[in-house]
Amino acid sequence: MTGVALLLPGGGPTGVRRPSPVTALAVRPLAARLARAGRSEGLATHVVHYRCRGWNGTAAHPARDASWALEEVVRRYGDVPVCLVGTGMGARAALHAAGHPAVNSVLALAPWLPAPRTRDEHPDPVKQLIGRRVLLVHGTNDERHDPDLSYRYAERAKKVNRDTCRFEVHSDGHSLHQHRAEVHALATDFLLGSLFARDYARPVRDALAAPPPLGLRMPLASGFGTSLRH
Repeated sequence: MTGVALLLPGGGPTGVRRPSPVTALAVRPLAARLARAGRSEGLATHVVHYRCRGWNGTAAHPARDASWALEEVVRRYGDVPVCLVGTGMGARAALHAAGHPAVNSVLALAPWLPAPRTRDEHPDPVKQLIGRRVLLVHGTNDERHDPDLSYRYAERAKKVNRDTCRFEVHSDGHSLHQHRAEVHALATDFLLGSLFARDYARPVRDALAAPPPLGLRMPLASGFGTSLRH
């Protein structure tokens, strides 16, 4: 294996019971798409199964599980680059775990990035993203996880890591069902470009190069993926 994609499913703010199998099933279609696209490059794809269904405050259980999974990748495959691919709560876990030496890139889909509730509570960290390629994707009509909060996070991340960009999926909701084909094509392009040094599609190159706010509010065009290299 020459690269690994670790997929981190969604979840909720709290809950110490084991997650429902449905959460892992929700990322299976994307996992299968990535596995097919990266097979010729030697990509291994794994879905992380959490111990708990919730984030649970400072315990941040999914982030800890992501770190454990990264250690397992190193144990199994050795020194190979890893792309963390998370949705919702899993996207937050991916961003938190990005400081692990094996991580080369992070893809955060509809990330849950709550605002601090008090003056004393710090926002989610960004320094661990330095040296990684980072892509956030959010539907503008997401009623579960505020897209404005992911923009603010991306804005802070861009200040410490130029290789950060964010795409907006206009009129789509939390699950990104309406433009699933485009979202999966974008995810595939970003992962293959990050792990295997393939050329990114032009919209991705432009988003990474553009200063805020343009590079953090890049619209995901309808039909993305049908002619990626134009």
